Amino acid sequence: MSTSHLIAPEQTLTHFDNSGQAHMVDVGDKAHTKRTAVASGLISMQATTLQLIKNGNAKKGDVLGIARIAAIQGSKRTADLIPLCHPIGLTKVAVSFEIDEKNTTVTCTTTTETTGQTGVEMEALTAVSIALLTIYDMLKAADRGMVISQIKLLEKHGGKSGEWIAS
Repeated sequence: MSTSHLIAPEQTLTHFDNSGQAHMVDVGDKAHTKRTAVASGLISMQATTLQLIKNGNAKKGDVLGIARIAAIQGSKRTADLIPLCHPIGLTKVAVSFEIDEKNTTVTCTTTTETTGQTGVEMEALTAVSIALLTIYDMLKAADRGMVISQIKLLEKHGGKSGEWIAS
């Protein structure tokens, strides 16, 4: 189980060829395995803005319900947004939200899964990002000072590199 955020000297960055040019990694010979990733992030806001979410009376509708759908859509469009990502067939996208009234935040956690030749970390991170951006969009008339932060990978499972869990 690795928790390092740095690249070990013996590792190479796979999105660059021998001459340093960007390219899409060839995953054609990789085994099809179950791959899972979990990511999270949060959005901070004023207490009155958080109440709009809790009470379900935001002007644009069900904020978390729409953000959940946006996260799922975003995860499926990752390869369109991130230039060197492979388009993959997701088998599962789960999105959850946790409201923290004390800190006036909403945390979004996503889980993405596939059975394939490449991982789903970028899909999980994209889903979180799109969910939080959707919350911002839906509530910006009430609170333009919201802050999106702490978007990060929490864990990944499967593939050649195996399991990784953030410390």
